[in-house]
Amino acid sequence: MGVGTDQAESSESTPEANLDDEGDIAADYIEELLDICDLDGDIDIDTRGGRAYISVNASGESNIRVLSKPDTVNALQELTRLAVQTKTGAFSRLILDVGGSREARQAELGRLVDAAVARLDAGEGSAAMPAMSSYERKLVHDIVAERGLVSASEGDGRDRHTVISRG
Repeated sequence: MGVGTDQAESSESTPEANLDDEGDIAADYIEELLDICDLDGDIDIDTRGGRAYISVNASGESNIRVLSKPDTVNALQELTRLAVQTKTGAFSRLILDVGGSREARQAELGRLVDAAVARLDAGEGSAAMPAMSSYERKLVHDIVAERGLVSASEGDGRDRHTVISRG
């Protein structure tokens, strides 16, 4: 084998290994951010659904709450994705959860779906949800499917949203 072949073989890695690397890079980035901000938090790394999932939690009276607002978590997630992309050269789809923010957002999305279903029950043929990220749209699609309804994403870019119907 030539040198080029050996290099190609050694640079190949499994998707799981890539996700583990993403998680490690993201955790290092978040840990440094927490240190700079003088915030306490424990970082857990997991892989779910083909994505690295980084969770930052704290026990007791931690000041981590200041980072757990949905807009803040989304901004930190994008910054963390950029940090990972800078190190790996590959696009990252990692998910960041701070202080249970994702569970809170999923519950909020459930309430939005409930409101949309109420509009369907009132006679509307379809109900459009607000624009949201691809991850949030995926959660909405899952919630809608669990309830036996149909959903589709419509629009482009920041205007992309989910429309729910009875099918």
